[in-house]
Amino acid sequence: MPKAGVSLDTALQMGSTFAGVEKSTAFGAPALKVRGKLMACVPTNKSAEPGSLMVRMDRRERAALIEEAPELYYAPEHYVGYDAVLVRLARLRPELLHDLLAMAHRFVTRKGPKR
Repeated sequence: MPKAGVSLDTALQMGSTFAGVEKSTAFGAPALKVRGKLMACVPTNKSAEPGSLMVRMDRRERAALIEEAPELYYAPEHYVGYDAVLVRLARLRPELLHDLLAMAHRFVTRKGPKR
């Protein structure tokens, strides 16, 4: 069985390999941004568990992830209104990290509806 758990450094390093992504900060914590848009960060709200990573995604898709793997994904009350999910890095399989970051990258780089 593959080893579970990834470090924050691994997540930040992998995320920085996507087009246009830069290591940055958000609310004083390590973050990944694309053209100034937040893609992922260490959550700073007290409701977040230590060792978590906040990853941007459509909140409508978040519910399916939480239902499928509540031991891995969660969304405390503070984050319910945001397009994001929190991930427990110690339980994240390394092979899922790339897919999760790719989902976040697509989310923050997608074109919005025409106005």
